[in-house]
Order: sequence, then structure tokens, then C-alpha cells
Amino acid sequence: MQIERFAIDGPLLFTPPRFGDDRGWFCEHWNARRLADEAGLDVRFVQDNLSFTARPGTLRGLHYQAPPMAQGKLVSVITGAVTDIIVDIREGSATYGQHLAVELSRETGVQLWVPPGFLHGFVTRTPDVHMLYKVTGYYSAEHDGSIAWDDPDLGIDWGVQDPVLSGKDAQAPRLAEHQARNGRIFPQGWEQT
Repeated sequence: MQIERFAIDGPLLFTPPRFGDDRGWFCEHWNARRLADEAGLDVRFVQDNLSFTARPGTLRGLHYQAPPMAQGKLVSVITGAVTDIIVDIREGSATYGQHLAVELSRETGVQLWVPPGFLHGFVTRTPDVHMLYKVTGYYSAEHDGSIAWDDPDLGIDWGVQDPVLSGKDAQAPRLAEHQARNGRIFPQGWEQT
């Protein structure tokens, strides 16, 4: 398995090997022992989530699930292609407020590990996108939230001007506005809560 690390500590990009012939290919999509041995990632996934997005230019995000129900996510695309965006919002992190943009597609099979403490979103580049999320925590509506995708303080270039948005995402506050009202989403020491 190929593993790529980033200047932002925590996220990882995995490219599992594919074994193919004229019939197609086979891939070991996830293996706990390999992630622990090769990437030092010892996590327990408790839920698999599938999402389907019909139209290109649809943007979902930026989402989070706050402590004590924070989630890590292993994100991959089953069909289609997306630009996946994550933003470090771990208080005290040397890369607080910085983001990564990664292309995920069926063709490449690349998977992105999004640790707890990050905002997450994506914009579809093709029609009929199916995504798979393996998550480390159960969904909690009480801890679920969204930050404005176009927050100028985050400086993200999504590559779209007028994306298709949900009502929730269209009304999401800027990060600074949210924190002024509610405090930090991932304050220092949140991992111990």
C-alpha cells in the first residue's frame, strides 16, 4: 500500500494496490492490520456510510462532529470523482486553519484518512458519485455541525462558483462567527474528553 503524508500532521492518503487482468481488478479496500503496521493508524471503525450525489458541482460541507462524539473518517469514491477538502481546526495545532485538497476517484482508488479535529467537505466533479465513509464514531445529531464552505478566512478554492448546496450548508456560519457564539469546536485537550 502506498502512503502519503502531508505538511498537516494527521491526515494520510492511501493507495491500495489493485490486481487486475482482462476481466477487471481486485483490491483489498481496508485491512486493520495493514493500516496499523504500515501507517501506524490503529483505529476502530464502527459504521460505514454511503452517499450518492447525482449532479456535478454539488458541494457538501464543511462538516464536523464535535467532541465527545468526534469522528475520524476513511473516505473513498466508489464511482465518479470529487475534490475532497479538509481543514485543521484543532486548537493549538501548528497548522490550525490550514486546508488540504485531494482528488478522489474510482479510477485511482485513493483513500483519505481524515482524523477527528478536521472540517470535511467535497465537491463532485462528475455525475453519479458514490462515496464510502468508514467512521470511528456513531452519528450524533446533537454534535453535528457545518461551517460555511466559502468562509473567506479559510481561503479554499473549490473550483466552482455557484455550487449546488443543501439548505444546511447554504446557511452555515463562518468559523470565526461560530466560535464567537459557541467557543472552539476542538479546544485544546478535547482528545481526553
